[in-house]
Amino acid sequence: MSLKELSSLEKALGLKKPNKYSTQGDRKVPVLQSINGPALVGLVTIATHLVQEAKRPELLGGSAEHKAVVQQWLEYRVTKVDGCHKEDIKTILKDLNSYLEDKVYLAGNQFTLADTLMYYGIHHVIVDLAVQEKEKYMNMTRWFDHVQHYPGVRHHLPPVVVLRNRVYTSGHH
Repeated sequence: MSLKELSSLEKALGLKKPNKYSTQGDRKVPVLQSINGPALVGLVTIATHLVQEAKRPELLGGSAEHKAVVQQWLEYRVTKVDGCHKEDIKTILKDLNSYLEDKVYLAGNQFTLADTLMYYGIHHVIVDLAVQEKEKYMNMTRWFDHVQHYPGVRHHLPPVVVLRNRVYTSGHH
């Protein structure tokens, strides 16, 4: 999956020349072989390199604090989301939902690389959620829907239908 994500990220960043990737190990860690340097290993390392190559530093955060929050969420993606067991996904969704209660994006009010990679990382889970589950994680679902409509993000993934109109009982006129 990481290789498709990196390819989609390249397109979203407007990089013209696609890179050649391979994977290593049982966990299929992505590797980017550089022409004039050592190979880059790991999703976050390669994605950060692509953002720098595209001259889009704002995607890595503006201030030192903002950069740290972006890095925190990139690390969360790789350590918690990737390869998580099915029983752990509810905790991840609950954590995201709680965190996003008063935020538009993972790093506050600015779209970053963390949003893109987290979106790619949880898409396969969200696509299978029932409407009731999406409503249970309303903040996370709002964020997810917002990110999937961000220009250029969704390349290799199908759109996820998110119910926009909440159904109210007759007591809420």
